[in-house]
Amino acid sequence: MSILLTVLMWVGIGIGGLIVCYGLWALTIALVPMKSVKPQPRRKSAPKRELRLYGKREDVFFEVKGKKLAAWFHLPEKGEPPYPCIVMAHGLGGTRHLGLAPRAARLQREGFAVLAFDYRCLGDSEGEPRQLVWIPYQQEDWRAAIAYARNREEVDADRVGLWGSSLSGGHVVQMASEDERIGCVAAQVPLIKHSQENTGEVIRQAGGWGWLLKLAFVHALRDLMRSRLGLSPHRVPLLGPPGTMAALPDEGAWRLYEESAPDDFVNQICARIMLRMNRYEPIKRSATIRCPVMLGIADNDIGTTPESVVADAERRLGKLCETRHYPTDHFGIYTSGYLEKSISDQVDFYRRHLMS
Repeated sequence: MSILLTVLMWVGIGIGGLIVCYGLWALTIALVPMKSVKPQPRRKSAPKRELRLYGKREDVFFEVKGKKLAAWFHLPEKGEPPYPCIVMAHGLGGTRHLGLAPRAARLQREGFAVLAFDYRCLGDSEGEPRQLVWIPYQQEDWRAAIAYARNREEVDADRVGLWGSSLSGGHVVQMASEDERIGCVAAQVPLIKHSQENTGEVIRQAGGWGWLLKLAFVHALRDLMRSRLGLSPHRVPLLGPPGTMAALPDEGAWRLYEESAPDDFVNQICARIMLRMNRYEPIKRSATIRCPVMLGIADNDIGTTPESVVADAERRLGKLCETRHYPTDHFGIYTSGYLEKSISDQVDFYRRHLMS
């Protein structure tokens, strides 16, 4: 017994020592002078593309806890109000100016009202610190956006659908689990469950274990600790080429940035979110979902929607699930030839569930 107690004592001392060391490291990394990582320079300026708008597009604002959130409100020219409405917002760190306008215009042309909004702290919306992505805040923003859409006199409050991609693809699944009045949900390359599948390959493609450890235990930990101490945020680039220090160091992500982002897009993000992403698993709440859900899956997206995650989502959702597959990667669905195909599939989905 005395030997067992001795072993347990030393184990406790060891664990306690690790906790103390981690705490000291976290405090040190929060307080030591360090500049935010500079965004990667663009290789070319974003193209200036004219977008044909169908009907009216109104710049509107709605409030969440005293902060004004900016949005576009599109009304179709054909049909009679009240219209079915699609509420949409971008994924991690994205704004409505980063590729949402063509989708909104296409839905508008097909007879849908569209509300495309920026989360607080991003884009044209208010909120501090700037470039903060925080999941509970974004969920509040989604609830407020849905409520705003339903309160528009031009909108049929019982025919509201949601569109989300990547992180917001998880948000729309979460909203459907909370709100039984949602008509349907299109979740494109959605972040709906954390998976260990393909982890090593994902890390290798991003920049290796050195990139991950530095991102998590230097930049993200510094930003999280500074937020708890009431200090200024610590930011890293949102998008960058493979091998660079960015939240998303990916060639497809970088191509999206260069081809689609306006020149004033802020390519930064508060690093703390990178320590919280793996805790977000909205598909686990799917038992309370009552509306159809379309999953747009990029088959080469080995990180966000590997086969095991897709299979689990289809099992949980059952007959409510409609899955569409595209032979591209996570960001190819935004910029490649699969952009038009994904939009067409989503239009067909919304027609069947919101216009019938």
